[in-house]
Amino acid sequence: MAEHMLILGIEKPNGEVTYISAAFPSACGKTNLAMLIPPEGYTKKGYKVWTVGDDIAWMRIGQDGRLYAINPEAGFFGVAPGTNDKSNPNALESTKKNTIFTNVVENLDDETVWWEGVDKNPPTNAIDWKGNPWNGQTSAEKGAHPNSRFTAPAKNCPCISSEWEALGGVPISAIIFGGRRAQTTPLVYQSKDWKNGVFVGSIMASETTAAAAGAVGVVRRDPMAMLPFCGYHMGDYFKHWFEMGEKLGDKAPKIFNTNWFRLDDEGHFLWPGFGDNFRVLEWIVNRVEGKVGAQETPIGYLPDAEDINLEGIEDEISLDTLKSILEVNPAQWAKEAEGIEEFYKQFGNKLPEELKNQLAALRAQVG
Repeated sequence: MAEHMLILGIEKPNGEVTYISAAFPSACGKTNLAMLIPPEGYTKKGYKVWTVGDDIAWMRIGQDGRLYAINPEAGFFGVAPGTNDKSNPNALESTKKNTIFTNVVENLDDETVWWEGVDKNPPTNAIDWKGNPWNGQTSAEKGAHPNSRFTAPAKNCPCISSEWEALGGVPISAIIFGGRRAQTTPLVYQSKDWKNGVFVGSIMASETTAAAAGAVGVVRRDPMAMLPFCGYHMGDYFKHWFEMGEKLGDKAPKIFNTNWFRLDDEGHFLWPGFGDNFRVLEWIVNRVEGKVGAQETPIGYLPDAEDINLEGIEDEISLDTLKSILEVNPAQWAKEAEGIEEFYKQFGNKLPEELKNQLAALRAQVG
């Protein structure tokens, strides 16, 4: 399998490492998650996150029957605007030497680069992404393109895994799909099984931002974050996923879906995100290890809110708010099913029967 996925390792205080791969469409926090720093309470206890790769995973079945992944790339490729000391300090540190930047601001005073969101001190004597003189204090236009990029050597990253160049790869225990949805999709849920997990990946949807082609704010489906990149028919691609599940059997990774981007009625994010996403990763690892239960719903298994640790962020998100972003609204999912059916039409008779059956099962449960 050649997938558009990050690979990370979660190390417990006892030194045990669990490896996870994850697929997110552009501008959904993929690089941030790959280089995540756990909250202070976790780091003090000895938890760590190791980056194996931030963008591509080549996956195969190992001799022990498990799924293994390698990162075939030598560097990181990320969106610059919004990358800063809060959102992704490891990525920012990675860009401090031997890095290529495109369409950012060039500070003529000290020959450094700048972009919106990196800090609140824009240069005044600079060149913008179009090559024009730019003053960050007076210019009405943004200096960096919203989709400006950096590419940095992976070895620069402070949290690069010792296994990032391991020829045999690392064993994957969980696969995460995700998107950017203001409503409908819960913070996290687990698929019912591998086949249902392929369905979950096939219906990934995200509200577009400047980092994706097209209008901003439109719901765009991007199966496994592969629609722009797959070199053959997506129907055959889905079929291959089902075939891999059959080969892996009970050694297949568990499949999950996350959505860090739920909004309240005033447009504010309900989940704090960034490093606090580790709290969700902890629940995922606990599910893989069979240490916590879950509620069965029409879309899959959802956490009991009490099983996601809110210690240290009680002022940012209450247990009641957490419960609200873990709910499944049947009416919203009935509407979602209509959108999925319309989306599937483009794959014609190549759409696997398994996906049709999964959609029919969802519709039967949400009405």
